[in-house]
Amino acid sequence: MSGKNHTADVDDEKDLSIMLPIWEMVVTGFSLTIIIIFTILSNVLVIVSVFTYRPLRKVQNFFIVSLAVADLMMAVFVMPFNVAYIIIGKWVVGKYLCEMYLTSITMCCTASIFNLCAIALDRYWAITDPVNYAPKRTIKRMLIMIILVWAISFVISFPPLLGWNDWPDDFTEESQCFLSQKADYVVYSAVGSFFCPLVLIVIIYIKIYKATKRRLRMRAQGTKLKKLDAIGKIKVVTLINSEGQGPEGRVSRSVTPFPTARQSEIETSITDVEEANQKPPATTGNLDEGVNPQTDGSVISKFIADRQRISLTQERRLVRTLTIIMGCFVGCWLPFLIMYVLLPFCPSCQDIDMRIYDFLQWLSYVNSAFNPVIYTIFNNDFRTAFLCTGKSIRRRFQAWCD
Repeated sequence: MSGKNHTADVDDEKDLSIMLPIWEMVVTGFSLTIIIIFTILSNVLVIVSVFTYRPLRKVQNFFIVSLAVADLMMAVFVMPFNVAYIIIGKWVVGKYLCEMYLTSITMCCTASIFNLCAIALDRYWAITDPVNYAPKRTIKRMLIMIILVWAISFVISFPPLLGWNDWPDDFTEESQCFLSQKADYVVYSAVGSFFCPLVLIVIIYIKIYKATKRRLRMRAQGTKLKKLDAIGKIKVVTLINSEGQGPEGRVSRSVTPFPTARQSEIETSITDVEEANQKPPATTGNLDEGVNPQTDGSVISKFIADRQRISLTQERRLVRTLTIIMGCFVGCWLPFLIMYVLLPFCPSCQDIDMRIYDFLQWLSYVNSAFNPVIYTIFNNDFRTAFLCTGKSIRRRFQAWCD
C-alpha cells in the first residue's frame, strides 16, 4: 500500500514538474491565442475578399486563396492542440488525434510553402513573358497547379500513417506526441517540404528582381532617348520682325499631349521643323497656339525626370517587397527545419530545452499569420476590400447593437 502511495506521489511530482509556472502558462496561453485568432481572422478575410470583391476575382488570386486555406487549416487543426500540449505538458487526447495533429502539421506546412512557390512561379511567368503567358493564365491551369501543390503535400505528409515513423504502438498519457524522428523520413520530409522549395523560391525571386530591374531601366532609358529626340525637333514658332514686315518664317506643328494610359511614351507629330540652335533676330515673338519653345523642352525634361524617379521608386519598392517576402519565409522556417534535421543525427541534442523547441516551432507557425499580410498589403485591391469589409462589419455590428 505504501509502495503504491509512493509511486502515486512520484507520478504527481512528475506531472507537476512538466507543467509550466502559472504566470508562464497565462502569458504563453494568452500570446498564442492572440496569434491563433489573428491567423484565423486574417486568412478568412483574404478568402472572403477574393470571392466577394469583384476586382479581386482574378485567376492568379486562386493561389492566394489556396495559401490562405493552408494557413487557416494550420490555425484550426494544429495551433490549438499545440497550445494545450505546451501548457499541460503532456498529450491527453489520445493516439488518433495525435496522428491527425502530426499529419496536419506536415501537410499544412508543406502546402503553405508550395503555395508560395506557385505564387512565385506565376509572378515570374507574368513578368518575363506577359504576352504569351496571359492566354495561358486560365482557371483550368490554376486549378491544376493548386491540385498539384496539395498532392505533393499529401505525398510528403502521409507516409508516417503507413508505418514510416517511430511513434509508440501503445499510446498512453505518458507518451509524447512528436513529429517522427526516424532519420530517413526526416531527411525525406525536410528536403521535400522545405529545402527544395526554398532553393526554388530564392532562384525565382532573384530572376524576378533581375527581370523587373532590367525592364524598368530599359523603360527609363527609352524615355530618355525620346526626350532627346523631342527637344531637338519641337520648335514651333511664328516670328514677326520688329519693323512689322510680316512673318520671318512660319513653322506649324501639332503635338499629341502626354498620354495618360502609358506615361512612359511621348508621341509627337511634327509637320515642319526648325532647329533649336538657330537664334531668331531681335523681334517680338508670336507663338502658334501660345507655345513657348523653351517651355516645351522644360516640360519634357520635367516629365522625363519624373518618369526616372518613378522607375527608381518602383525598383526600391520591388527590393523591399522581395526582401520582406524572403526574409519572413526564411526567418520563420529555417531555424525550426535545421533543428528538425539535426535532432535524429545528434544524440546530445535530444536534451534540448522544450522552451527552445516550442519557440522555434511556433516561429514557423507564425508564418501562417504573416502570409496574408505580406501577400495582400502591397495590393491596392486587397487593401480596399479589407476596408470595405471592415466598414460593412462595423455597420452590421452597430445595427445589431441598436
